[in-house]
Amino acid sequence: MAHDHGSHDHGSAGHSHGPGDVHGSTDKKRVLVATCLTAGFMVAEALGGWLTGSLALVADAGHMLADAIALGLAWYAFHLTGRPATGRLTYGFARVKTLVAYTNGIAIFVIALWIVYEAWGRLMHPAPVLGGPMLVVAVAGLLVNIASFFVLHGGDRESLNMRGAILHVLGDLLGSAAAIVAAVIILTTGWTPIDPILSVLVSLLILTTAWSLMRAAAHVLLEGVPASLDRDVIAKDIEGAVKGVREVHHMHVWSLDGTSNMATLHACLNDGVDPHVAVSAIKKRLAVKHGIEHATVEPEFGQCADSHDEHDHHHDHDHAHDAPRDRRHYH
Repeated sequence: MAHDHGSHDHGSAGHSHGPGDVHGSTDKKRVLVATCLTAGFMVAEALGGWLTGSLALVADAGHMLADAIALGLAWYAFHLTGRPATGRLTYGFARVKTLVAYTNGIAIFVIALWIVYEAWGRLMHPAPVLGGPMLVVAVAGLLVNIASFFVLHGGDRESLNMRGAILHVLGDLLGSAAAIVAAVIILTTGWTPIDPILSVLVSLLILTTAWSLMRAAAHVLLEGVPASLDRDVIAKDIEGAVKGVREVHHMHVWSLDGTSNMATLHACLNDGVDPHVAVSAIKKRLAVKHGIEHATVEPEFGQCADSHDEHDHHHDHDHAHDAPRDRRHYH
């Protein structure tokens, strides 16, 4: 069995990618700044909520506490991503960012449910709220959250880790805005139930975005085909565009971290085709046309080297009549 090491693209997570690494370094700094801003104001808002009796402020402080932890984890995920791959972790630590994004989504769900529970208690047993101090703290919180949001907003929004961080800060921003509205209504009308009602509305808004984030992160963790790609379309494109390729099968397309797309496939070649030339052409087509920079291609002549019982056909081709002439693997 011959191995053509030149046909394997070594663009794994543990290797440098130039511009991508610079983007990741910038995102890491942005997340660190947002973490410090969030953690710094969280204490002041918690004290303000306790002194004024505002659930909206306490809820927002709870958001900020969880967000400070989540943002810290997001920063650490970027930190780990910079480490090289190892013999045990051959793709490096790039997927840690996706794990953190998924965890952030779960954390948001828990916080939102807690706020709904607390709001129900407040509606059943209304408590006095100091509208004036509440308004001052809420405005200050809004300014801090706006600053954090714009710091993160300039980062890579294709990154699930950054999306999770932005979602947390966006939740805090909405919480502060709701607290301001509640404070104004309490000051003008004295109607305190608006405080827990707006807290619940903000929580429901955050839950919808949290669900979207969790679905995207779970899709990456399950190694699903990225939303921007279609495995079968790519297979047909290679068959039609690369000279000498008769069929593509056993194809898998996935993303390592939501941004770096990868693929493996078997390419059944016509007799007389140079395997190395065909593999190089397939890799070039995948990179240029479909944005898949890392691919492992196994060229075949005749029958597939793998068992027919496990053969994953993209098309209904029958290779039973083909004689196994060359089963060399190119990784």
